[in-house]
Amino acid sequence: MSELFDEVDEDVRRDQLKKLWDQYSIYIVAAALLIIAAVGGWRGYQYIEAQKAAEAGAAFDKAVELSEANKHSEAEAAFNELAAKAPSGYRMLARLRAAAEVATRDPKAAAKLYDDTAADRSIGATAQELAKIRAAELLVDSSSYPDMLQRLEPATVPGATYRHTARELLALSALRAGDNAAARQWLDLIANDGETPPSLRSRAEALQALLPPVAKS
Repeated sequence: MSELFDEVDEDVRRDQLKKLWDQYSIYIVAAALLIIAAVGGWRGYQYIEAQKAAEAGAAFDKAVELSEANKHSEAEAAFNELAAKAPSGYRMLARLRAAAEVATRDPKAAAKLYDDTAADRSIGATAQELAKIRAAELLVDSSSYPDMLQRLEPATVPGATYRHTARELLALSALRAGDNAAARQWLDLIANDGETPPSLRSRAEALQALLPPVAKS
């Protein structure tokens, strides 16, 4: 008898499932097709983006080769094209490299390009700081110490990515302005930072030797 009831229950369940399928099959099929289309679309997008990145990488390498061959005008044009059309990572790098090409003929114009890049928050804080450093490197021999201080002081704090270079540039600017006290301040920061690169530390020690002795009270 129990086997009979089991067979009846099975028939009932089968009928219920058939009714559900007849009622909702179109939605189930549509949902399945949407999932397949979404996965396929995402895979296609990933493939296209990978192709774009590969093409941008090859174009970037060619632009670098032009620069290394001293074909700076051609390299600048190539980097500018990448800055306009390449994927985001390459656009940022291309902007920085284009400014470097401009620096070979017009350092002040290049510094302006670096400043414009530094003001673009979309590229990220680290890239902004790098652009600020690059601009300061071009202007250290022509800008006043107060101007350099305004540009670079925020980048000198402990933990800042480019603090070592920023401190060196400020020391050089202070020396050029004849402000030995300020120069000593920045050189001391370089000397007392355990993470200062050895080459920069050596340069700082050489600059320290140029300063007059501290007057004893």
